[in-house]
Amino acid sequence: MASAMTLLLGTTKGAFLVRDDGQRAGWQVSGPFCDGAPINHLVGDPKSGRIWAGGGGDFHGAGVWRSDDLGQSWQLTRLTKGMMDDWAANDADFAKMVGWSPEALPFGEDFKQVWSLHYAHGKLYAGTKPAQLLVSEDQGETWQRVDGLTNHPSAENWNPGAAGLVLHTLVSDPNNPDKLWAGISAAGVFATEDGGQNWQRRNRLSNAEACEHSNHPAAPRDGETGHCVHNMMRAPGDGDLLYQQNHHGVWRSPDGGRSWDNITEGLPSTFGFPIRVHPRDPQTIWTLPLNGDMAGRFPPDAAAAVWRSRDGGQSWQDMRDGLPQEACYFTVLRQAMTGDNQDPAGLYFGTNSGSVYASTDEGDTWQEIARHLPTILAVELLETAV
Repeated sequence: MASAMTLLLGTTKGAFLVRDDGQRAGWQVSGPFCDGAPINHLVGDPKSGRIWAGGGGDFHGAGVWRSDDLGQSWQLTRLTKGMMDDWAANDADFAKMVGWSPEALPFGEDFKQVWSLHYAHGKLYAGTKPAQLLVSEDQGETWQRVDGLTNHPSAENWNPGAAGLVLHTLVSDPNNPDKLWAGISAAGVFATEDGGQNWQRRNRLSNAEACEHSNHPAAPRDGETGHCVHNMMRAPGDGDLLYQQNHHGVWRSPDGGRSWDNITEGLPSTFGFPIRVHPRDPQTIWTLPLNGDMAGRFPPDAAAAVWRSRDGGQSWQDMRDGLPQEACYFTVLRQAMTGDNQDPAGLYFGTNSGSVYASTDEGDTWQEIARHLPTILAVELLETAV
């Protein structure tokens, strides 16, 4: 069955949609949407075509926008207040200018941003900054807190990463609605197998003695991977094979995060943000290393490459064809890489300099399909039947 593909871009100046021509060749950009607010993440439902966008900030407060018509119109559900509310409450002219009216917001001032979204088994999940987990069972109209994670016994000891204490990654099992994983910077990986009532913290090394010592504060120590997980994805198949890009290395877990193996060897650095797994082959993965957190956070030697492994991280190959090889100083953030389900599989990533790159041959070659956008925070793909 043919698919129409829409890239869902979250940026610092709203959401953008990039639609293909049915051949993964001609792409058209539309936007900005969501009132120009910072949008950290978007997800879509391929069955209905519905799209959700999560974001906000100190000024707007946190919210989730929803489009039921593939981006033609959007409806906002506000979750927390921002500075705008205080200003508008005391300035009638400002309130009129921004179209503000008093409303009771369900989470008050508990958090300032929605950082991640995930839709699975009819439920929409949201991770926030500071880190809390929310769930909606009515397509995003109303929300409840998932107290089992938000109030985890370890929560008082969670430390923020450079971007703050954020719940940025949510991963589900397509065959079991009770299983869910969360990535929090810098608290690590958490998992539930009872629908969110109870959560285990899962950061244990498979072989702590063999782990190379490092003085970096995010490096593995005390028998654990290091809690600053950057991105995580579940591999296809019946098992619980997970991959993560950490602040200090790339890791593989064959058992749902109960133990982790270091698969960084062969990559040019330990630092990066996104990771991607092939839609059908659990041993094929991609990542995009950067030169280091304190070295500029751009591709090593200022030459861009997506690195691919066909054997679950035992060996790596750099894919450079079509990517800039001189004076390349962009960053690709943790949620800014995605893929499609086509054969061969397509890959897409966005940069903080406003470009989107696409590969239709599993990373062998690349082309720039959009440019001059705002800083791209997230890239996801919605495939709908045509």
